[in-house]
Amino acid sequence: MEVVYEDNHIIIVNKRPGEIVQGDKTGDEPLVDIVRRYIKEKYAKPGNVFCGVVHRLDRPVWGLVVFAKTSKALARMNEMFREGRVDKSYLALTRNLPEQPQARLVNYITSTERNNKSQAWSAPRPGAKEAALSYRVLGSSDRYHLLEVKLETGRKHQIRVQLSSIGCPIKGDLKYGDKRSNPDGSISLQAHRIEFEHPVSHKLISVTAPLPDDVLWQAFVPVVEAADREAAAKHEPIND
Repeated sequence: MEVVYEDNHIIIVNKRPGEIVQGDKTGDEPLVDIVRRYIKEKYAKPGNVFCGVVHRLDRPVWGLVVFAKTSKALARMNEMFREGRVDKSYLALTRNLPEQPQARLVNYITSTERNNKSQAWSAPRPGAKEAALSYRVLGSSDRYHLLEVKLETGRKHQIRVQLSSIGCPIKGDLKYGDKRSNPDGSISLQAHRIEFEHPVSHKLISVTAPLPDDVLWQAFVPVVEAADREAAAKHEPIND
């Protein structure tokens, strides 16, 4: 488990594809239990250890996940996520180049539990939830294009289904229209950067995940570093 930020109230880890954040019907050990065990062993805590799930990432997705180490932090982080006061930036590799270099997408998403799949609609319909994101193309290689995506809402499979709706399914995402799977079962989507006001100290927390150690991702290191510098220039990140 890779810890990228930790203090007395929160811990942020870099999730690997294949890991699940919270337990499900597969019975596989969830990341929250791994984090709980890490806290218990590192600080030699007796009895049960508190570790609250603040948000989730899909199983095949890479990147940053925040957990709360106290009930106070959990309640406040939940409120911040609910009110849209957490800035989340994702990186996605696609085979197709969007028609527009940057745009804001608004769709209405429905989900089907039977096949664990969402669908994006262009107009409201019963049971659908509004979903909004913005993207921009950061760069292109010979075969792939790197998009930076910023979420405004947090719907199920939102980035995956909205990019697919404009003809740009994420590399490796067979569920939403890509042609081939990735060898490791991942999809080429990373929760790359997260920024928010600390729930207790109220200082700005800005954390960035390293790119996956894969030749396709590594080809985009220069443009990602430039985007990270651009984001950092907007404020002075605090990583105590």
